[in-house]
Amino acid sequence: MFKQICFFRKRSDMTSEQFLDYYENQHSQLAARTGKPSIPNAVRYVRRYLTPLENPVTGQVHDSGYDCIMEIWWNTREDFEHSQRLISDPDRLPHTIADEKNLFATHANPICAVEEYDSPMGPAGESYEWVPVVRP
Repeated sequence: MFKQICFFRKRSDMTSEQFLDYYENQHSQLAARTGKPSIPNAVRYVRRYLTPLENPVTGQVHDSGYDCIMEIWWNTREDFEHSQRLISDPDRLPHTIADEKNLFATHANPICAVEEYDSPMGPAGESYEWVPVVRP
């Protein structure tokens, strides 16, 4: 698996609720409007909306400055690279940019590849069974 994450800030004139509503009901539905996969070859596309919490060590709330983390998975790096070429196609790009202007504060968003490592959580090094929560 190859995983990419992107960090997004909402437009300053939007509430968190408006941002979530537009992202979930408009932007994430671009494929339905264009008749093409919005993220070609991706096998999973998840948005995680952030709410700052108190740091249990310092007792302070530190805002990350981001409102959403988007995660996308592909089966291979090659699938990812092919997807990126299609997304940046000059015929397609203006539609994406126009829609993102309704949503994001900027296009200068950090984008990262992710390598994941799981650590045992038990005191004797045991792992626990977990099931990811997937909402419709």
